[in-house]
Amino acid sequence: MTRRSGSESGFEQLLEYIGEKLDFESGFYNDAYMDRRITARMRRTDTDSYRAYRRLLERDDGEREALLDSLSINVTGFFRNPEAWEGLRTILRELTDEHRQVDVWSAPSADGREPYSVAMLALDDPEIDAGRVDVLGTDINRDILRTARSGVYETSKTTDIAEELEPLSKLDPYIDRDGNTFEVREHVKEMVSFEQHDLIRGEPKGTFDLILCRNLLIYIDSSYKVPIFETIEGSLRDSGYLMIGMTETIPTEMRETFEPADKQYRIYRKG
Repeated sequence: MTRRSGSESGFEQLLEYIGEKLDFESGFYNDAYMDRRITARMRRTDTDSYRAYRRLLERDDGEREALLDSLSINVTGFFRNPEAWEGLRTILRELTDEHRQVDVWSAPSADGREPYSVAMLALDDPEIDAGRVDVLGTDINRDILRTARSGVYETSKTTDIAEELEPLSKLDPYIDRDGNTFEVREHVKEMVSFEQHDLIRGEPKGTFDLILCRNLLIYIDSSYKVPIFETIEGSLRDSGYLMIGMTETIPTEMRETFEPADKQYRIYRKG
């Protein structure tokens, strides 16, 4: 389903309804992202217009919840873009070599697979002092944070958890596998905590040595990218590191604040 010129007003009215009645700030996200997520729900509910879908939302509590879940950015995976994690490995080695506590923030953390990946990478590399690493995962979605805290993941038609975990030298020390069910072991969970946080509207959090903000910016309207980076800047210690997605860039307004540390893997250092 694609948005036709004659349906522009219906789309805009639907976004207004979502903002007012569902308390979801659609203006933070680019229209292409919103349209993809909305039309996917329209196909699932066999709804043929934005106006008809709005009427469905008005009478169906379950569909309102399903749409809000869909609009939350939760595309993730263990060791997503595995090659980039080699760059991260080097940073964690360097940070723990300083013989102090190393605080890492994954934002947004979605269902927890990224922050758990940081913890397992630290534990799996003998040159990283994992005992010095603490990881915080934050997300705006309360429901997905419950999944993250449970640390239980299922292989499905679209998600091969075993394949995602292949960068690890061994699986058993970190994951308890039962068929297609994978549970993060307790000593890995103890390295990671989760909190609800709105990266766009929320305040900076603490002073971190490393922040991962990967594959969020591609969905965000350009006018809101700078506020995100201001939150990140306020949460990062001097000379701390920021890692963004492989196809993302630092906004022009913030390029004097974040200097490249590893251009190939999109890792930057706060100046």
